[in-house]
Amino acid sequence: MSDKEYDNTNRGVLFVNTYKEDGDQRPDFTGSVDVEGTSYKLAGWKNSSKNGKRYISVRVSQDEGKEEKVPF
Repeated sequence: MSDKEYDNTNRGVLFVNTYKEDGDQRPDFTGSVDVEGTSYKLAGWKNSSKNGKRYISVRVSQDEGKEEKVPF
């Protein structure tokens, strides 16, 4: 195992929202993404287009809980 910390820059993850209940407006998926050292929150909802194609609609918002990484 390496002593280096894993670099999450420009990577993200979505998890199934276990708090979602039928009929509510909460997202189906929640997670986070790091873009150039800044953390953002992700929310995703399952949807279907008029043609019946399934897709995930995503919303990105500033992650107020984490400080921006400052390169030295």
